[in-house]
Amino acid sequence: EVAEQKALEFLTGYLIEWSLSVDNVFVFLLIFSAFHVAPEYQRRVLIYGVLGAIVLRAVMILAGAWVVREFAWVLYLFGAFLVITGLRMLVMAEKEPELEKNPVLRFARRHLRISEGHHGEQFSVMKDGVRYFTPLFLVLILIETSDVVFAVDSIPAIFAITTDPFIVFTSNIFAIMGLRALYFLLADVADRFHLLKYGLAMVLTFIGAKMLIAPWYHVPVAASLVIVAVLIGASVAASLIATRKGVH
Repeated sequence: EVAEQKALEFLTGYLIEWSLSVDNVFVFLLIFSAFHVAPEYQRRVLIYGVLGAIVLRAVMILAGAWVVREFAWVLYLFGAFLVITGLRMLVMAEKEPELEKNPVLRFARRHLRISEGHHGEQFSVMKDGVRYFTPLFLVLILIETSDVVFAVDSIPAIFAITTDPFIVFTSNIFAIMGLRALYFLLADVADRFHLLKYGLAMVLTFIGAKMLIAPWYHVPVAASLVIVAVLIGASVAASLIATRKGVH
C-alpha cells in the first residue's frame, strides 16, 4: 500500500512537471529563434541547461523540504501563490515574453563583455588578450533563468502532492531530462499545442486550491492524478481540434 501511494505521488509529480516543462519548450524556442541559434548549437546549450537545472532544482527542493518541515504553514503560502499564478497565466496566456526587457539579459549586457556576431558553439572567445562572452552564453543564461522561473511554479505544485524530497526531486529530474531529449521533436509540433497554457493554468489553480482547503478536505493523490491528466489531456485535444480547423 505504501509502495502504491509513493508510485501515485511520483506519477502525479512527473505529470505536473512534464506538462509545465512542455510550456517551457515554447520559451526555449522563442529564445533560440530570437538569437538565431542553429540546431547543432542548441544541443550544446540544452546539455549545459540540463546540468544546471539538476543542480538548481536540487538546491531549491532541499530548501523547500526544510522550510515545509520546519514551517508547515508555508504550504498555504505555496497554495495562494499557485492560485494567483494560475489565474495570471489564464489572463496572460496569449502574451509572449519580451526578451529585450528581460532584467537578467539587460544586466548581462550591461556588466559583461559581449562579442557580437556568431562564434559557433563557443560560450566565450579571446580578443586581444581579453575574454569576451558570446551571444550563445547569453542564450544559456536565459535558458537557465527561465528554468528557475518555471521551477518556482512546479516545485510548490509537487509539494502539494508529497513532501517527500526524494519523490519531488526524481519526478522533476526524470520529467525535464525526458523533455530535453524530446526537445527537437516537440519544437516541430509546438504550435499545435497553443491551448496547453490554459490547461496548465487550470492545473496550477487546482493544485493551489487543493493546498488551501487541506485543513478541511484532503484530496486523494489518485484523484489529483486523474484531474491533472484530464485538464492536460483536454487542453491538448482542444489544441489539436482547433489546429485542424485552422483556428489559432
